[in-house]
Amino acid sequence: MNSATTPGPRRPAGETTSTLVNRLWSYCELLRHSGVSTLDYVEQLTYLLFLKMADERANRPAKFRRNLPEEPLVPPGLDWPSLTSRSAEDLVDHYEHVLRQLGRRGGTMLGEVFTKAQNKVHEPAVLERLIKDLIDPYTWTRENLDLKGDAYEGLLQRGAEDRKTGAGQYFTPRPLIDAMVDCVQPRPGESITDPACGTGGFLIAAHAHIVERYEEQLYGDEARKLQTGAITGYELVRETARLALMNMLLHGIGTSEARPLITIQDSLAKSPHKFYDIVLANPPFGVGSVTGEAYTSRKDFWTQTTNKQLNFVQHIYTLLKTNGRAALVLPDNVLFEGGAGAEIRRRLLDLTDVHTLLRLPTGIFYANGVKANVLFFDKRPPRPGGKPATKRLWVYDFRTDQRFTLKQRALRREHLDEFVAAFHSGGTDHSARKPSERFRSYEYDELIARDKVNLDLTVLQSASASSATLAPPDVIAQEIVEDLETALAEFTAVAQALKKAASTRAIDGAAGTTSASQDNNTSQER
Repeated sequence: MNSATTPGPRRPAGETTSTLVNRLWSYCELLRHSGVSTLDYVEQLTYLLFLKMADERANRPAKFRRNLPEEPLVPPGLDWPSLTSRSAEDLVDHYEHVLRQLGRRGGTMLGEVFTKAQNKVHEPAVLERLIKDLIDPYTWTRENLDLKGDAYEGLLQRGAEDRKTGAGQYFTPRPLIDAMVDCVQPRPGESITDPACGTGGFLIAAHAHIVERYEEQLYGDEARKLQTGAITGYELVRETARLALMNMLLHGIGTSEARPLITIQDSLAKSPHKFYDIVLANPPFGVGSVTGEAYTSRKDFWTQTTNKQLNFVQHIYTLLKTNGRAALVLPDNVLFEGGAGAEIRRRLLDLTDVHTLLRLPTGIFYANGVKANVLFFDKRPPRPGGKPATKRLWVYDFRTDQRFTLKQRALRREHLDEFVAAFHSGGTDHSARKPSERFRSYEYDELIARDKVNLDLTVLQSASASSATLAPPDVIAQEIVEDLETALAEFTAVAQALKKAASTRAIDGAAGTTSASQDNNTSQER
């Protein structure tokens, strides 16, 4: 019997979350042979992890419950002990019964998690090994203020690293998320959302930030607000929303009987009916609408475009309360694209305080070659005389001469320490910030005078042009791979656009021929 199937003590001294994740991932080999995708077998494991962690949560000491009345996340008879007490076919039958019953709790977070849930581990021996040998012998939570689904989140990350499956589209590197949250600094009582939340990384990090820094204030009503509605998200894909809801529940956000804190919808399709103090997001890259709509009904948008990121910029502006704060990941083209892009940047500079731009290096996202940035802006009330809300934009160049890869040199939170320190160097007065080699400001008049209001700004010149120092061969090779993959992705996008345009022309032509034929027939009848 290998180490992945050997029962062990309940998280022995020295056992880390990564060890547990590796053990979980090794069991994915059992599920891969069933022909399911990464997100499918991650989902199958997370059903079981959720039930186990819910049981641990129900049995944690009262001192970790923050004085809130707390019912078990999962009803008796449908919980983890009801699984561990069964074997063979009886275990499979009962597990499928559990999934069906939990999925019938409509209108609740627990019900949404298990809606249409199906067991895809049909072999009794495999299911029993997963439950009794892999998951049950270990403690998957930490004994602190809130239950931490670290192993769950680690499993999602491993799924994202499996590039063959495309799971990385749902995953923003946690060090970047943490740095963005540390800059925005959410506080108790503030409403927070992510309009493209994926598996909920930004929402989890915002919650953790508040819990860690304001622990003494989180009792009674404040704790209840944080748990049941202050942090919400939107997600288009139901399967991904399910993972986000699991993630939130396992991190202490929401309750099983509360309404779902993730709304499943196309965020761009409708004007918002609720407004927020903070918006954190990494909107999906691409052109057009997943639902096929052109968003022409959005009268609250400044201009019409098929660019999803530009539409998300407009949408996030509409989501913010006055003086609300936003931080969003955006690709380079949003900074320089003309037409609608120029109009949106002009409006953004006029109506919000666009105060910080972080230029990110390649190699930190699961899609290779992505050139991205983080834009920070605050929505302001109209100023006297129509004066622009932006006074100056501070640009931090974390891209020039910085090299990262997902394996050899992965991004860590400490790599962003200097940026976060520079972000806060002026306190609440952005004009008092301290410039540095990588950090400088541009005045509003200078920005608005640039061709197409181009914000594709470089602070630091690369040293490679004047230095003989080269990166290690493996890093150079990885950069070449990333550049080629970026070019391939761009050519693929062009090919798809041309194919779609040709298909549209063919349909229009066929329709025109049919129309002409019908007109001719009508004329002959007359």
